[in-house]
Amino acid sequence: MNFSALQDRFYQLRSNKIFESFVIAVIIFSALVIGAKTYDIPTPVLTLIRWIDLFITLFFLVEISIRFLGEPDKRNFFKNGWNIFDTLIVVISLIPIDDSELALIGRLVRIFRVLRMVSMVPELRNLLNSLLIALPRLGYVVLLMFIIFYIYAAIGAFFFADINTELWGDITIAMLTLFRVMTFEDWTDVMYETMSVYGFSWIYYLSFIFLTAFAFLNMVIGIVVSVMEEEHEKARHAEGEPSREELSAQISELKALILAQQVCPKCQEHDKN
Repeated sequence: MNFSALQDRFYQLRSNKIFESFVIAVIIFSALVIGAKTYDIPTPVLTLIRWIDLFITLFFLVEISIRFLGEPDKRNFFKNGWNIFDTLIVVISLIPIDDSELALIGRLVRIFRVLRMVSMVPELRNLLNSLLIALPRLGYVVLLMFIIFYIYAAIGAFFFADINTELWGDITIAMLTLFRVMTFEDWTDVMYETMSVYGFSWIYYLSFIFLTAFAFLNMVIGIVVSVMEEEHEKARHAEGEPSREELSAQISELKALILAQQVCPKCQEHDKN
């Protein structure tokens, strides 16, 4: 069997849905093994878990090798950021550092193996890519939200510091308090405390909640949803499916053809005569 035939076999295997499902199952099982290590378990069971962890690491090595050997153009394999991430996780997992000073790094790497689920499931991968693409647009919203936080924190520190220094002692503490208010964590207790001195301080809280919890967070959700729709549209276009604009144009052309083929009754009678 030549290398080309072997590469075709590996390509078919990596594209096989059953193989992909099995890899996802191993990733989930690996996450369960990581969680089991956090419990106080007997030494024999811990030894068994270590052997299972070794088997999972070797399986991931075989799996990444199959994906690499099945790649028609080997140079394009490492142009994909997810392939680089998976390879680094697998390679670092092979380094025997469990009994060294770098044992903590080894444990963290094994925890990050759960993220391989994102690289294996296209829907999760598209979702994360959309979030990363949306970050530049979200930057301006976050900056504006920080300005609102800063202004309200300064006002709160000036007026409410004498009421409760633990919540309004300085501007940084006041910003943490406002974050508590924005997340609705017992925010009414904070409001009623200041209302006992400043009766109209409820305006301060309600206006802040409206700007942050309602307006800005909805803006963030809107940006993320918009980017996700754009990415789904690009994915459909890359797969050969027509976009919405193309579908609209095709429908318009069909309507025009139907209207052009329709002949009025008088014209039909004229043709008969």
